[in-house]
Amino acid sequence: MASTSVSRTVPASPQEVWDRIGGFASLPDWLPYIPESTALDGGRTRRLTNPEGETIVERLVGFSDTERHYTYAILEAPFPVTGYLSTLRVHAVPGQENAAEVQWSGSFTPDGVTEDEAVELFAGIYRDGLEALQKTLTA
Repeated sequence: MASTSVSRTVPASPQEVWDRIGGFASLPDWLPYIPESTALDGGRTRRLTNPEGETIVERLVGFSDTERHYTYAILEAPFPVTGYLSTLRVHAVPGQENAAEVQWSGSFTPDGVTEDEAVELFAGIYRDGLEALQKTLTA
């Protein structure tokens, strides 16, 4: 099993960041490469569509509003991995009221690609996503 994690400090309070990203169907609000999210199964599952029209189906497996994190599993996607599990988390930055650290991490088993290729794929997705979040927060 492979894993990767990317974090970024963004210029907003942890609660402001969580209000933006903490909803399981909120990816289109801050992630340009996911323009559509449809809540299914009472909000526990989301069907995402990317700009190419590909579908990604994810299931919420853990959530804490108080601790500002959620964990999800990919059920269906065009990615070369199996057993994907990821967590999106918002931390306070000690001594900085208007700063938050956002961490996006995942674990998975490569399928048809090397471990390095799978890690780089998701590290790139996480980096690009957190950069988009920062741009959204400073716009």
